[in-house]
Amino acid sequence: MTDKVLYEQDGPIITITLNDPGMRNPISEMEMVDGIVNALERLNQDKSARVAILTGAGSAFSSGGDLRKMQAEFATRAEKPHLTPLYYKHGIQRIPLAFEKLDVPIIGAVNGPAIGAGLDLACMCDMRIAAESARFAESFVKVGIVPGDGGAWLLPRVVGFSKACEMAFTGDLLNAAEALACGLVSRVVPDAELLDAARALANRIAVNPPHAVRMAKRLLLEGRNTRLDTLLEMSAAMQALTHATADHREAVNAFLEKRKPVFTGD
Repeated sequence: MTDKVLYEQDGPIITITLNDPGMRNPISEMEMVDGIVNALERLNQDKSARVAILTGAGSAFSSGGDLRKMQAEFATRAEKPHLTPLYYKHGIQRIPLAFEKLDVPIIGAVNGPAIGAGLDLACMCDMRIAAESARFAESFVKVGIVPGDGGAWLLPRVVGFSKACEMAFTGDLLNAAEALACGLVSRVVPDAELLDAARALANRIAVNPPHAVRMAKRLLLEGRNTRLDTLLEMSAAMQALTHATADHREAVNAFLEKRKPVFTGD
């Protein structure tokens, strides 16, 4: 795995860190894309992982794209526009698709600015906690382009259509308090407390039966696009699986016996 993305495990909790602080963790280049996608695939296959945290090294969560590289490619993009869709398809667009396949819950610990594609990356997480210094902007319009990484699909599902339009059409910056007010994040904490707060939430998730948590996440993801009757069928099928697990029996027995359950993932 590239050193642009760090993957660390502490018991059932995985921390994935974007690790290009000198450039403020842009995610548009292939090395970073590969690192994120590989980390998510590794996470999804790790049966010992129950929850993950995504954050950035240094003072920024992610600055999104690399404007200097964008400037250097002005001529190529103008002369060969047919190459741009391929650049996106085989590059940054692989990231939201990898998140869509991820069954492990993931918390975005937004430690600083999350700008453009960096904001969209935060929206790919299931939950977001912000440091007080965090800033957010769907800023593509400010540089004359559109969200190419799925932001037009992601942002309305997080903050609602009207607020997403406001953010996308103005490109204006939101501070952490404003992000909390519109539901972009669920909590704001002092900078020094961010990772502790994210780990505390992760621990509250990790104590639960892992199969039930992963299936619940899958139902929530599918519910964004699926008809009710289809989701009910899927829910019933998954429920049949959870009823057959040892963790389900342990949960019920522990509740009735008034003791703390011990879940093994069986």
